[in-house]
Amino acid sequence: MYAWIWRKLPFGLAGKLTGSLLLAAAALALLWYVAFPWVEPLLPFDDVQVTQESGQTGGPAGDDSGVTRPTPTGDGHELPYDTGQNGTPPPSPDR
Repeated sequence: MYAWIWRKLPFGLAGKLTGSLLLAAAALALLWYVAFPWVEPLLPFDDVQVTQESGQTGGPAGDDSGVTRPTPTGDGHELPYDTGQNGTPPPSPDR
């Protein structure tokens, strides 16, 4: 199909390149302004439902009073892995 289109485009190589770009731009415009708006209501991306279960406590939306977070220990820069692994020395305290 693409070879057939390429053969049918006029005006040599420059015309074929220009015509190809125009055809691609027309196809994109058709998709952007016709096909995508037509299909968009059928897609579930805007169908978001946020609910709060009855057993949860807390204040209004955005209130973190019912959320428990772990308290950081040390300087707050603890690594989740062993730094002495594979024979590497632990970091020096001056760094």
